[in-house]
Amino acid sequence: MWPWEHVIVGYVAYSLFSHLVYREGPNGAATVAVVFASLLPDLVDKTLSWQFGVFPGGYALAHSVFVAVPVSILVGALAHRYGRTRVGLAFGTGYLLHLPSDVIPDYPRYGRYPVERVLWPLEQAEGEHGQGLISGFFDLFVPFASQLITLDPSPELTFQLGLIGCAFLLWVYDGMPVVRELVVGTHRRVTREGL
Repeated sequence: MWPWEHVIVGYVAYSLFSHLVYREGPNGAATVAVVFASLLPDLVDKTLSWQFGVFPGGYALAHSVFVAVPVSILVGALAHRYGRTRVGLAFGTGYLLHLPSDVIPDYPRYGRYPVERVLWPLEQAEGEHGQGLISGFFDLFVPFASQLITLDPSPELTFQLGLIGCAFLLWVYDGMPVVRELVVGTHRRVTREGL
């Protein structure tokens, strides 16, 4: 799954949760937490595999359910202790949804769920390693980008673009968290200094 797809899954899930439980959209801190946590497994494992060759594939330590669950619980407990429960819940949502997002979408394409991706150290997913982080990303991204450039998107890409558009509209509906806080904070600072 592409990084922006992980962000979409995490953000949409947390936004819906926030609307159902808190009757409002996510705040900026929760949005940063869900986006960061949605990307965290790939930031760790792809770097350790592709850049440093520590693992034989990009699904290892940070993709492991045996790591993700305790880390999410720990972050949630610390966030609750410091009065930032929503940030902890957002982190857990982003991190824990990353794992099934790397397993479930492969079924239609390959006819199986690659659960070995989330069972490290019991199982190890194979794949490219030691190719360099930037090189590895571009090897995967160039075919995707060429569909956009030639304006000949596959049905899969068309679906992805639709998801991006829907997630963007949800973010706007939520009041554009993060941007909203930056604008409000800047306005307060300018107003204070102007007085």
